[in-house]
Amino acid sequence: MPAQTCFASEVPAVNYSESFEAEGSVSAKVALDSNEPRLNDLPRIVGKSAALRRVLGMARIVAPTGATVLINGETGTGKELIAEAIHKCSDRSSGPFVKVNCAAIPAGLLESELFGHERGAYTGAVARGIGRFERANRGTLLLDEIGDLPLELQPKILRVIQERQFERLGGTATIHTDVRVICATHRNLVEMVDNREFRADLFYRLSVFPIELPPLRERPEDIGLLVHHFAMDYATRMNKRITAISEEFMTALLRHSWPGNVRELQNFVERSVILSTGAVLSGSLPEVTGTLKLSGAGTLEEAERSYILQTLQQTNGVIGGLNGAAARLGLPRTTLIAKIQRLGINREQSSVLPVRTAGSVPISKDPIVSDQ
Repeated sequence: MPAQTCFASEVPAVNYSESFEAEGSVSAKVALDSNEPRLNDLPRIVGKSAALRRVLGMARIVAPTGATVLINGETGTGKELIAEAIHKCSDRSSGPFVKVNCAAIPAGLLESELFGHERGAYTGAVARGIGRFERANRGTLLLDEIGDLPLELQPKILRVIQERQFERLGGTATIHTDVRVICATHRNLVEMVDNREFRADLFYRLSVFPIELPPLRERPEDIGLLVHHFAMDYATRMNKRITAISEEFMTALLRHSWPGNVRELQNFVERSVILSTGAVLSGSLPEVTGTLKLSGAGTLEEAERSYILQTLQQTNGVIGGLNGAAARLGLPRTTLIAKIQRLGINREQSSVLPVRTAGSVPISKDPIVSDQ
């Protein structure tokens, strides 16, 4: 597959013949455009935010190079999808894409799982076992949760990446392999290196081309698209005739911080579709809005003020921009500024940084933090 065509659509569309609408809301038609091209063998990555596009742009650049890639990101952000997209858009796309979760396999078995073993290498090894590095020959190996790799195995991983050779557990024959390694982790490897929990030489070898996947809270404009995508997908699977999404439900979803990222959102939408009995998906709103901590708020105005204050604290006082308080609250920037003035929110009355308005936000080349 030619690498230059793989990301022809940086945000692959969901090719359904009809789109959901949020009930009573024109803006929620954000369309999963059925006419937008999508390559069927690529993983489905839904979103249009500048943050996600920047990640896909980096993936597009590194895909044809064969370089080792380190993908950082919180749990549930889609690190495996990015790794698979890199593989599919490389000259190894016809080879295997092998995955191993370093945190899910007991340390005592991980070496055999990665490098294989000879018969009799340990109790219960009644036959030769082929490891993941061997299976991934001429393809790509994803070492997920590399931060959980035991220290004693790290020199062996470094050797196989650098020299492309290893020995099976209990064996003496050197095996040569042609594998591209992609690693993913939610842990801070720099801190782990400082604490001597991760080898510095391995870290530098893995971080040839680092990619940082932003959490869902930093790309709120993708939430509506993801909700539409998951709702339509699960409705189709479960043979449910859902034709619209409640505006109130969508607003609540947009305001939630989603600490579990896309995985949490996906699971919540699936549960909502299961419980749905009508044509309009509304879900269990208390389950979403109940996560907001309103610091003893009494009246509606106090609740609104408390929620805005919390959001400003989360954004360090930034109002505009794709990651600003206005975007997180689902409000126009000017509307939020008016609310802040009406509610008397200022530095003396809150612990947030000085509120930044259009006139005080520094100009940035980064579209994520620029005021819009």
